[in-house]
Amino acid sequence: MASESAGPAELGFVEAAPSWRLRSEQFPSKVGGRPAWLSAAGLPGPPELACPLCGRPMAFLLQVYAPLPGRADAFHRCLFLFCCRTPPCCCGLRVFRNQLPRQNDFYSYEPPSEDPPSETGESVYLHLKSGAHLCRVCGCSGPKRCSRCHKAHYCSKEHQSLDWRLGHKQACAQTDNLDNIVPDHNFLFPEFEIVIEIEDEIMPEVVERDDESEIIGTMGEAHEEELESMAKHESKEDRIFQKFKTKISLEPEQILRYGRGIAPLWISGENTPKEKDIPDCPCGAKRLFEFQVMPQLLNYLKADRLGRSVDWGVLAIFTCAESCKLGIGYTEEFVWKQDITDAA
Repeated sequence: MASESAGPAELGFVEAAPSWRLRSEQFPSKVGGRPAWLSAAGLPGPPELACPLCGRPMAFLLQVYAPLPGRADAFHRCLFLFCCRTPPCCCGLRVFRNQLPRQNDFYSYEPPSEDPPSETGESVYLHLKSGAHLCRVCGCSGPKRCSRCHKAHYCSKEHQSLDWRLGHKQACAQTDNLDNIVPDHNFLFPEFEIVIEIEDEIMPEVVERDDESEIIGTMGEAHEEELESMAKHESKEDRIFQKFKTKISLEPEQILRYGRGIAPLWISGENTPKEKDIPDCPCGAKRLFEFQVMPQLLNYLKADRLGRSVDWGVLAIFTCAESCKLGIGYTEEFVWKQDITDAA
């Protein structure tokens, strides 16, 4: 996915994909499952991945691979979005950016192969090249470990307890096969690849003209008083919501809109951020809009199986305008949540 876009947005759609295509070495954009971490070092720890509202571990929602052309230090670049899915909260959001030069300690200088590897097993990868261990439940940094087998790692006591109840109690002695017997903890979101298409700027204009001609065609049939009354009742929020619906109607399955530096597509005129609402990056640079997650993604998450579920109208991600150099670590960026109720 290209960055520094001044043209049309890039649209993301979910597709099923074999597990090998969603691993870190393929530099995927994807939804759900465990994170396919970019740098294997400097991962955000449990405090950074705790819900800022309820303090519980957050679930990985999606990642977007977005390198910066012309930036040697951001030849590989990825954004990772996490959300709280623990009832009754289901509100916290955090996003992290990581970038690497082409020559780095973790990946080949050459592009990854498009062919499936000879080994295509479904075992879960819970150890990184850096030596870091990942939580068996969520796939995030796992500094805690089982006191009996010393092989199973966790981000928190909460996830350790969950894994113990769902099978590790029996599997604890089978230390040579732990990665192949990770149960479904009912915590991860369903996993999909995000495939990208360029939004066609011509078609929306055609639709708008068709809508306009239809309106003009009916004007002769309406009384002047009725038209004036309709115009008075049309609010700014109505127009913004109508623009949102019209814009996505040509590609109603889009779950993501990407365009670094373009304007977000808001679902409502309510609860939209002003410049002062977007905090500057710690490096001192302004943050700019990079991508947004659409409400259509909720249809694929099966999030309601835990009771009260995650929900949003638009999740807008703002990142450092300079994409500042951070070594191999991950830095937190900014998420603005606009709820569907804001459009009501």
